[in-house]
Amino acid sequence: MNDPITLNGIELTAVPVRRQEEILTPQALDFVARLHRATHGRRRELLELRETRRRRIARGQDPRFLEETRHIREDESWQVAPIAPGLEDRRVEITGPVDRKMTINALNSGASVWLADMEDSSTPCWGNVINGQLNLRDALDRQIDFTTPAGKEYKLRGETLTDLPTIVVRPRGWHLPEKHMLIKG
Repeated sequence: MNDPITLNGIELTAVPVRRQEEILTPQALDFVARLHRATHGRRRELLELRETRRRRIARGQDPRFLEETRHIREDESWQVAPIAPGLEDRRVEITGPVDRKMTINALNSGASVWLADMEDSSTPCWGNVINGQLNLRDALDRQIDFTTPAGKEYKLRGETLTDLPTIVVRPRGWHLPEKHMLIKG
């Protein structure tokens, strides 16, 4: 069993992951605590509304767009922002988890974009969450490699970050609580 660690008002209850302090810096934890305080009430409210809506749909209610957003859907002048640099060509895009080997393989794939999926394609256990962040940072710093137990080596190809696909990170959903990071319980 692990003794909880409290940093910046956040109680970390998981068994520590090697190098987690590189991701869970005092500044990062302070940001998480402030974000939690600012959004917790509304987040809980939205999760309750989501569950109510889910039950209604399960009972046969036809899901529809919200009436209060009709003006947006009917506004012909409404448009999205221009496409961000690096995302203009998404004809070849790869999606996958952020474990070390898959990060290297995705970045060496030749795809234009890699959707680094930290939710559906990655079991959101504490180690995967922290190591996924470390793997992304190591990849951006070009400090990532991996060797299998059989001795097969994986390394990034290309000379610079511009030789790699654009990385789009899909973080864990806002609806998923993190039981290993507690703020006031």
